[in-house]
Amino acid sequence: MKIIVINGPNLNLLGKREPEIYGSESFENYFKTLQDEFPTIELQYYQSNIEGELISKIQETGFSYDGIILNAAAYTHTSVGIGDAVKAITTPVIEVHISNTFSRESFRHQSFISPNAQGIIIGFGLSSYKLALYSFIK
Repeated sequence: MKIIVINGPNLNLLGKREPEIYGSESFENYFKTLQDEFPTIELQYYQSNIEGELISKIQETGFSYDGIILNAAAYTHTSVGIGDAVKAITTPVIEVHISNTFSRESFRHQSFISPNAQGIIIGFGLSSYKLALYSFIK
């Protein structure tokens, strides 16, 4: 099984950025934990702060991978293009958010990805990624 985690803007700052919301662990450290916990899954990780690069990665992996775990971060609420990219591919996508977006500012309640995602996991911290991985294991 081949799964990629795609993270959007500012998630490269996990562990430093607003630890009261996002925790104090870097994503790179957490990703190593996921790889150790799921050794039979070929896990890859990609992060970009640039919308077009995220769309390109979704298109690149969206026909050959078994799953995409996507945390588009702030682009979730603004990017029709990312939503359209998810709609255009055949690989199932799980939308993930570290914080509970519905307990935050009202603009975070809208997602252009959700209508085209297989599922959504929000509000469980970094464990949201692990829950998304479990959703692909049948």
